[in-house]
Amino acid sequence: MAGRAGAAGPRARALVLKRHAPATARNSAAIAAVLAKELPLAGQVLEVASGTGEHAVYFARAFPQLKWQPSDADITALASIAEWAAEARLENLCEPLHLDASAPGWPVDRADAVLCINMVHISPWQATKGLFAGAAASLGKNAPIILYGPYREEGLPTAASNEAFDADLRSRDPRWGLRQVKDMDRVAGQHGFFRAARYQMPANNLTLVYRRS
Repeated sequence: MAGRAGAAGPRARALVLKRHAPATARNSAAIAAVLAKELPLAGQVLEVASGTGEHAVYFARAFPQLKWQPSDADITALASIAEWAAEARLENLCEPLHLDASAPGWPVDRADAVLCINMVHISPWQATKGLFAGAAASLGKNAPIILYGPYREEGLPTAASNEAFDADLRSRDPRWGLRQVKDMDRVAGQHGFFRAARYQMPANNLTLVYRRS
């Protein structure tokens, strides 16, 4: 009996630590289609705010020629990423790093692309400023920083579902909420980036691609 209990231990631990985000299954293929157009052919992709780790596994599998470096500021997220990575056993998927986008001195000196999914609206604006500052320190000329999520665009109506989402976010933390694309462009420009592409995505989301000048 003791042997069987011991064998079940790691599986039970993994079930506790592994987190699941339903939206990941819905948006991974659409995001990957954009990444296929925007990522370099080789090199290292730094994923900031990797969350559950499901995207990291999906994209590392989809782009085996790229080294995939997940990261997050949340300890429980790092544990979940590690469990998903351990299960996937992908040679190009690195162990997750603790990285707070708003803090200086990222643990990665150099990357060939930065990807950030669904962080900008669920964090203080300081995190977005830090995201571009850190990317500027890590990326070379013309390298991309790719952002996915819901945004507001001047002169265009915001979907009712996004308005409700924005209200919910601000009720949880007044520092959170949907950002204006023009504000994203402005802070990107302050750190030497220009917006190179905008992709309309399913469920009223956008993918914004900025490149280093």
